[in-house]
Amino acid sequence: MSRAGVHRAEEGAGKAGRHHAEGGDASRAVVYAALDLGTNNCRLLMARPSCNGFRVVDAFSRIVRLGEGVSSTRRLADDAISRTIEALKICSHRMAHRGVKRARLIATEACRAAENREEFMGRVEQETGLRLEIIDRETEAALAAAGCAALADPKAESVVLFDIGGGSTEVVWLDAARQGRRSIRKRIRSWLSLPVGVVNLSERHGGRDVNADSYQRMVDEVKDHLVSFAASLPKTGEPRDFHLLGTSGTVTTLAGVHLGLPRYDRRAVDGIWMSSDQVSTIVSRLLAMNYSERVASACIGVERADLVLSGCAIFDAIRHMFPSDRVRVADRGLREGILMQLMVEDGVWHDRAVGAT
Repeated sequence: MSRAGVHRAEEGAGKAGRHHAEGGDASRAVVYAALDLGTNNCRLLMARPSCNGFRVVDAFSRIVRLGEGVSSTRRLADDAISRTIEALKICSHRMAHRGVKRARLIATEACRAAENREEFMGRVEQETGLRLEIIDRETEAALAAAGCAALADPKAESVVLFDIGGGSTEVVWLDAARQGRRSIRKRIRSWLSLPVGVVNLSERHGGRDVNADSYQRMVDEVKDHLVSFAASLPKTGEPRDFHLLGTSGTVTTLAGVHLGLPRYDRRAVDGIWMSSDQVSTIVSRLLAMNYSERVASACIGVERADLVLSGCAIFDAIRHMFPSDRVRVADRGLREGILMQLMVEDGVWHDRAVGAT
């Protein structure tokens, strides 16, 4: 199991919503599940509706590196498939144990890019009983936004939300949550899915041994993907009117290092603000570390030591293209967005604007 996977998911992840439930005990007894199979991670979150949004009842996370090598071979490797199916068997068992009634099980960039995705999905269904759904990039961006948009400063005129994944990075421009425009899709001015994530970027440039030059090459590659998108958006106003909102293992790891945590603690990280100078200081500290030192870091560990600097490079490129004095860190996102969407579809809450619809 990953260094901090279950702890990140379980410790209060259901606090994302602030909407009243209806339907009494019967409605709240239903267990919902959201599974996110990405290029790097397999994550499961199960929850029941509550008057404060939803309460997490179980969670699981494992780094499986499903997309390892896909950027060059266009195929999911046998070892990666085996690792992933073993993790999905655990997910299937946990869902059955919890009596899940409603679920959405999604796969993202690795499966979108792989030529053998149908063969893989068939094996998954046959060996685990789980039927995966490959979602497009727009849906992925909207679900990620739905899961963490509650952390946007309500006083900000606009926010750039980003989700750094293993094989892709979603960037979403959100406007203010004004009356009559509160649903996530109506708040999205524009969005972009970059074909770069921590896995494929580190495969191209190296992740274990990173120096200033190779790091800058990673930053420049990501910036090239952002130029046209950034030019199409209106200029940000005063610093107080705009900020960045990041949801990914990269930004939560940086926040954990910034806080000096002896072990990762979601409750300490989710929702904290970091200044641009603080982010720069932590990135510089990580660049000065060698691979062994990153492995030894309590909030990085062996599973992220060869990926964290490629994530920092993506983050730095976003910060360069969308300058802001502050960034808010979200340890929530796509799975929470899925759960909220399912509950909205079932009429759990009076306020239907909380979902990704």
